[in-house]
Amino acid sequence: MISEPTLAPRAAVGRACPISASAPADAPDAAHQLARSLGQGPFAQIFLFMSPAADMATVCAQMTQLFPQTGICGCSTAGEITAEGYSEGQIVAFALPRAGFDVEMVVLEDLDQLDTRELIADLLRARQSLGRRAFDRPNECAVLVVDGLSGKEDVLVSALSGGLGPVPLIGGSAGDGGKFQRTLIHARGRVLENAGVVTLIRSQCTVKPFSLDHLRPTHARMVVTEAAPAKRTVARINDEPAAEEYARLLGLRTDQLSPFIFAAHPVLVRAGGRHHVRAIQGVGPQNSLQFFAAIAEGLVLTIAEPQDIAEHLNEELGRFGREGAPSAILGFDCIFRRIEAEGRQRGREVSDILSRHKVVGFSTYGEQVGAMHVNQTLTGIAFYPPQGAVRD
Repeated sequence: MISEPTLAPRAAVGRACPISASAPADAPDAAHQLARSLGQGPFAQIFLFMSPAADMATVCAQMTQLFPQTGICGCSTAGEITAEGYSEGQIVAFALPRAGFDVEMVVLEDLDQLDTRELIADLLRARQSLGRRAFDRPNECAVLVVDGLSGKEDVLVSALSGGLGPVPLIGGSAGDGGKFQRTLIHARGRVLENAGVVTLIRSQCTVKPFSLDHLRPTHARMVVTEAAPAKRTVARINDEPAAEEYARLLGLRTDQLSPFIFAAHPVLVRAGGRHHVRAIQGVGPQNSLQFFAAIAEGLVLTIAEPQDIAEHLNEELGRFGREGAPSAILGFDCIFRRIEAEGRQRGREVSDILSRHKVVGFSTYGEQVGAMHVNQTLTGIAFYPPQGAVRD
């Protein structure tokens, strides 16, 4: 784990709210296109969310040269969200100007050998350093990007909560298009696997973390009777092969199960007084079910049914503007939400809603909120301009 402050001097005036830009992932001058769109800054942090089509190592190296005193990190995606909404084959930049932000970045490597005590100590040191440097910027949050195929998100966010204390955490798991083969993290010019990056943020901007989904519980419940939580595999439900029982409860055959069915009917787990989504990745050997989060034996799962995804999204995002519209929203949107929207012929409408509400980010293999690793949500942070700031 590596924690380093950003050393460039703070800008006293200028644009204080986040700025976003995008460029084609296969463009040879993608980094320079992003730099031209973002402007000179200076920036405390630039997040880069890259299509798997991008040459991540090259883009990272070029961005580090173009912004040598800026913290730069991000990940590969399962689709991008640009200023125009849902997109593919893009690199999305989300920049935090130094006029409004201070950050500390903590790089987490070798997640399968995570030392919880060391992690908490690193986070506490980073928080203290940031607090001393940015004591006049009272609004705090933390952003996590993590390897979406590491299988370690559940353990990681639980450990992070011990070092973050009251600081709200929002995050997204890196994607790989729809391949589910290799997901990448990058930080300070390095490309990493089995890794994550936490960015601690203090800002003049008001920040409002959120997590929303359009799913509601049905009366169809089932009990996990055999599972391997570390592998995120459920072998049996109600003492029947898991995929067969799940399909039966939906009135389907196992050969009718598909990504769209999994997207439209994930399962819910009740914890902390509310339901949390657990998305199904696919059918495994012997009709097991492979999940995107750890599932333990004895857990009661409730099959979910969706509300209208576009109507729900528009209503929920509309709430953020009741007392003044956000300047920007950083969003981590589960790939299965996109699959469902497109499968129901609502993809264009959802995309337009995201664009209208200034959501920028990427499609994920999972999301993090507080000490929870969740699925099939739109999770993110709404940023509101401080008084007197330059605003779009």
